[in-house]
Amino acid sequence: MHKPLPLHCTSLNFRGFQYVQAMLFAIEEINNSTDLLPGISLGYKIYDACVSIARGVMVALALANGDEVISALSEAPCTRTAQVQAIMGETFSSPCMAIATVIGPFHIPLISHLATCACLSDKTKYPSFLRTIPSDYYQSRALAQLVKYFGWTWVGAIRSNDDYGNNGMATFTETAQQLGICLEYSVSFFRTDPPDKIQKIIDIIKASTSKVIVTFLSPSEVYVLMHEFFYHNLTGYQWVGTEAWIFDSETAARDSHHILDGAIGLSIPKAHVSGMREFMLDVKPLNSSSNKLFAEFWEKLFSCKFTKSKLSAENQRECTGHEDVTKVQNSFTDMSLMPIFYNIYKGVYAVAHALHNILRCNKACNNTVQLDPFTILQHIKKIWFKTKEGDEVYFNENGDPAAKYEIVNWQPPENGIVDFVAVGLYDASLPADKQLTLQNTSLFWAQNSPKVPLSVCSEKCPPGTRKVLQKGKPVCCYDCLRCAEGEISNITDSITCVRCHPEFWSNERRDACVKKEAEFLSYEEIMGALLTAASLFGTCMTAVVAFIFFRYRQTPIVRANNSELSFLLLFSLTLCFLCSLTFIGRPSEWSCMLRHTAFGITFVLCISCVMGKTIVVLMAFRATLPGSDVMKWFGPAQQKLSVLGFTLIQVIICILWLTISPPFPFKNFKIFKDKIILECALGSAVGFWAVLGYIGLLAVLCFSLAFLARKLPDNFNEAKFITFSMLIFCAVWITFIPAYVSSPGKFSVAVEIFAILASSFGLLICIFIPKCYIILLKPEKNTKKNMMGKGAPKSL
Repeated sequence: MHKPLPLHCTSLNFRGFQYVQAMLFAIEEINNSTDLLPGISLGYKIYDACVSIARGVMVALALANGDEVISALSEAPCTRTAQVQAIMGETFSSPCMAIATVIGPFHIPLISHLATCACLSDKTKYPSFLRTIPSDYYQSRALAQLVKYFGWTWVGAIRSNDDYGNNGMATFTETAQQLGICLEYSVSFFRTDPPDKIQKIIDIIKASTSKVIVTFLSPSEVYVLMHEFFYHNLTGYQWVGTEAWIFDSETAARDSHHILDGAIGLSIPKAHVSGMREFMLDVKPLNSSSNKLFAEFWEKLFSCKFTKSKLSAENQRECTGHEDVTKVQNSFTDMSLMPIFYNIYKGVYAVAHALHNILRCNKACNNTVQLDPFTILQHIKKIWFKTKEGDEVYFNENGDPAAKYEIVNWQPPENGIVDFVAVGLYDASLPADKQLTLQNTSLFWAQNSPKVPLSVCSEKCPPGTRKVLQKGKPVCCYDCLRCAEGEISNITDSITCVRCHPEFWSNERRDACVKKEAEFLSYEEIMGALLTAASLFGTCMTAVVAFIFFRYRQTPIVRANNSELSFLLLFSLTLCFLCSLTFIGRPSEWSCMLRHTAFGITFVLCISCVMGKTIVVLMAFRATLPGSDVMKWFGPAQQKLSVLGFTLIQVIICILWLTISPPFPFKNFKIFKDKIILECALGSAVGFWAVLGYIGLLAVLCFSLAFLARKLPDNFNEAKFITFSMLIFCAVWITFIPAYVSSPGKFSVAVEIFAILASSFGLLICIFIPKCYIILLKPEKNTKKNMMGKGAPKSL
């Protein structure tokens, strides 16, 4: 409704007066120098911007135009030369952005000592802006690395609602996300915000679980938060700060309730400029008519007035102008901001060196050179020099200096003053892995605790587990799930579990792969030992029977039943018992080929002999009929040829199998998860089943012939025993097929060995044991008369 009143500064700020003194020190030092700008004196104008963007723009224009702050309409042309060659300031980023935008078209250099917003590095928007303090582009990344260094992955963030806070926090947030750091909340406010907005921020902090607060705040906002934290009894938070307040002694002095104890953050490296402290404290007041600024400063410093008539308070007194500054303890006498003062000092010297080069000064300067801000700006951008303290000063293409920070920790006070202890260094010019270094110095944390605070959304996932994000929450909030069987994770906070190599399996803790146990039927285990014993027992039993038959080879019962086939059958049974041993032990290339082929050939030889004996029985019975000459067609030679022929067919089948696709050792990972089954792969399933099928065909044929001869006379009839033996043989191998297919691992091998032994024992016992019984226990029946005796046929 009404035009706003002009802005007025209400009081003098000691920090701002310190900045003025630092500039005056540098100017006086240059003017007294015979090496830099000899014969040239630098002048200055001082305006107070009062931390106001609008007033900052006004005073910048006043410096450029030479007008007073409150200007009036004038007929004078606007194209005259600028009244100043460079502007030192402003302190904060937002006023600098406004001022640089206004004076940028005039190319007047604006050199700030404390404006750190990364946005000011944009030379398209702010072409005449330079600074002697590093950009927040580096500080934000350094803060993120510092937070990551201490393992804080779940933090809160508070920023000033201005360009400094918003831009700095945006860069920090981006870098933090890249480093795996999550922000539980990120809030902004300004010192002049209404109480209800401040209360909302306090409520957010109360409801949070993070214990670390990262700040991009000016000291004024920090004061507000300190008061609110004390009022709401919020303690135990770890503060991480920027150079704006982390090494500010005034901020520490105001923290009477120890809200910020143990704070850590980045500061400008400590600096010392010889003579500056003494100069700044050696200030003398002037009367108010000649220098209002210094008079006002003196009155505030000592709480006095130069004119008695203006005394209004009882505690005020008249200023004498001879008060001792060194006896005062306040923010003006505090020199903790010497690094900032040094930045002002370097900025003034940068302008002086640029002028020195433009005026081509040697022992004297060329005063005829026409100065203009654009030329000065271009020379400032290119200057490089060393201060008297040995520090290099230069600007990069963005008008920024080299980025170096000290890591400062607030430690318990001595004599009531917080110690700002440098505990590390950040140097952006070094490789990424060496930029941040911390010293082996004892650190103090929130509430002056010596233990590093923990601020995570979820505890670290130990080896053997993997992280699974919680739905709807940031990536730092997760559950730890145990790795599945056969998978491991051997690092902390693994996001995946790695599957073990097929020959390995996960241990109980799921943090290492261990070699799987190789399982095969071995001689050392009980089952293997029992089967080996049975095989050897069968071999010995066959040998005993062969010995008996050989011992009584002239007796009628041995001779009457084709002794040659009997010995050949006993030999094949011995091979059958022994071939089962090839199935026991670790499979190899040769054992795999031998076990199936030996088994197939020996069994065919065995059954061929049994079939030959069966045919002999049938032929012998037919030969007793009148006029029969059948035996001449199936004599001993024909019997041997039949056995050889049947066996040769199996040999051919085996040769084809071994030639085309032989069996081979194979590691089976599918049956058991935690074991490797060492077995013999068939190679060609057709070859395997051809061998078994041929054995089965001969067995069925032999069983059929024996069944037909079962009713021949008892005294001569061997067919009944052959029928029983082949019945057992067929029953064993018919049940073998489903048992073999369904048995896992080494048990399938055991089933095959059992089938071989069972059928071999069936043949041995059914065919030869009755004869051995007669030979050894009933010798009276072992006569030719008895063998030739005839009786009525009996059924089986």
